[in-house]
Amino acid sequence: MDFWTSSLPLDDEFQKLVIRMNPPKVTVDNSSSRTTTLIKVDSANKRGSLLEVVQVLTDMNLIVRRAYISSDGEWFMDVFHVTDQNGKKCLQEDVADRIQQSLGPRIRSFRSVRRSVGVQAAVEHTTIELTGRDRPGLLSEVFAILTDLKCNVVAAEVWTHNSRMASVVYITDDATGLPIDNHDRLAKIKHLLLYVLRGDIDKKNANTAVSFCSTHKERRLHQLMYADRDYDKYDGDYSCSTSDRNKLNVTVDDCIDKGYTVVNLRCPDRPKLLFDTICTLTDMQYVVYHGTVSAEGSEAYQEYYIRHVDGYPISSEAERQRVIHCLEAAVRRRTSEGIKLELCGEDRVGLLSDVTRIFRENGLSVNRAEVTTRGSQAMNVFYVTDVSGNPVKSETIEAVRKEIGSSILRVKDDDMCTNSPSQGSGKFSLRDIVRSRSEKFLYNLGLMKSYS
Repeated sequence: MDFWTSSLPLDDEFQKLVIRMNPPKVTVDNSSSRTTTLIKVDSANKRGSLLEVVQVLTDMNLIVRRAYISSDGEWFMDVFHVTDQNGKKCLQEDVADRIQQSLGPRIRSFRSVRRSVGVQAAVEHTTIELTGRDRPGLLSEVFAILTDLKCNVVAAEVWTHNSRMASVVYITDDATGLPIDNHDRLAKIKHLLLYVLRGDIDKKNANTAVSFCSTHKERRLHQLMYADRDYDKYDGDYSCSTSDRNKLNVTVDDCIDKGYTVVNLRCPDRPKLLFDTICTLTDMQYVVYHGTVSAEGSEAYQEYYIRHVDGYPISSEAERQRVIHCLEAAVRRRTSEGIKLELCGEDRVGLLSDVTRIFRENGLSVNRAEVTTRGSQAMNVFYVTDVSGNPVKSETIEAVRKEIGSSILRVKDDDMCTNSPSQGSGKFSLRDIVRSRSEKFLYNLGLMKSYS
């Protein structure tokens, strides 16, 4: 124990020394290719380097069209062909600086994920991380509690997959606009949120997950859902259709002569796909030694030669299947089912609570949400279906827009609406059930005087 305790800091110092002696070299080339910008990265290799670079490209909203990855040995060499979101070459001047900064010497802190509710005080806000069993009206209940406790939600992201929900929520104090750091107040927030997330069914699987370390928001969502094992809960609530499942193909094979495991992934292309897969492999403790990525059409193809961090390839069928299921889950977590609703308007305390309550009262279920605040403006995106996971009738959407405000709530992907009256009467009864359950929760928490 003494040996390992003393050697780990030395390993960190040696790694930082190697990087200082061989600082990362990043070149941005806009002349070699007619259609893409070439970003070349040469650096001393360290665990997580590939994810660091991909994360920077993703955060800068750059689309990776092709990539060639090599990190076998002590050196890390990658080439990325990128465009902006409009398919044009990258003209951002700080790309190289941001990648070099991300690869600089830093000591990483890896902490275990614990199953409870947790709150982390940050410089500008307090971060709340939640996971639990998804159900209609859950998001409405969470935001209602935060509003009642005088918390202002300045940003949030919510993912749902395979009956599970993960969320990262940034809050400030309603009165001061500052982070919340009072221990008793945080304890009350944690207690009430845990009560709601557990619900009144399946309490064992309704626990929530937390991390007290500061991490990238979307990477943290992957970690939370992975820790919650959303990848192996294949039950009747699985949201992908058979045709969607067939479009995603993941294989894991042996490369015995080279001592690698070969992972191949093919699926419809979408933004941030590369980040999602690299993030998952990294968090599963695998190292990508070589790789090729192609996403120049409607389909994306990724091939990786990997080993576990202990240097060994995958050795069992159970581990092979686990990698397949985890990569499939990583791709589908960000896949958005339903109608996309964009809310843009003046921000105010309680806005999210009111909006999600109206969704709930009209029988809408939020499958994914992105909440941001820019100055005094709220810029929120919701993907909604009905409570059964089916497309929402156009008249329901119009009723919601009328109640919230047609000028601030806009509908995207209108072709996903349906005018068919399938099970119309059933939706109203389901809505009443959802409303009753949600209001009963708030009553039990002391946030409502009556739910009758």
